[in-house]
Amino acid sequence: MARSLKKGPYVAQKLLKKIKDLKPGTKTIIKTWCRACTITPEMVGFTFGVHNGKEHVPVYISEDMVGHKLGEFAPTTKFGRHCGRMQRELETKETEKEAVKIEEAKEEKQE
Repeated sequence: MARSLKKGPYVAQKLLKKIKDLKPGTKTIIKTWCRACTITPEMVGFTFGVHNGKEHVPVYISEDMVGHKLGEFAPTTKFGRHCGRMQRELETKETEKEAVKIEEAKEEKQE
């Protein structure tokens, strides 16, 4: 469910204070634990260190991100890979394709 239009978007006031002190485009990372904060147009050009539960992930804010939440750009889980028979089949197909490309490249060099 979306937030009420009457209330408006949730923006942490502490972040807005930190933004006012800096100029856009600076390399300083603004650390925050506020993943639920909505990205506003004033935040464009800044880099935020959004906490993902373990560390602060640097997120550079662009115009396309306005209206989204900060937490959307800092994943909390690390995806390793799928496992099982299907994954093994995919990996073997990829290695076969790479082997074919290498052989073709060797043949072209010899000619």
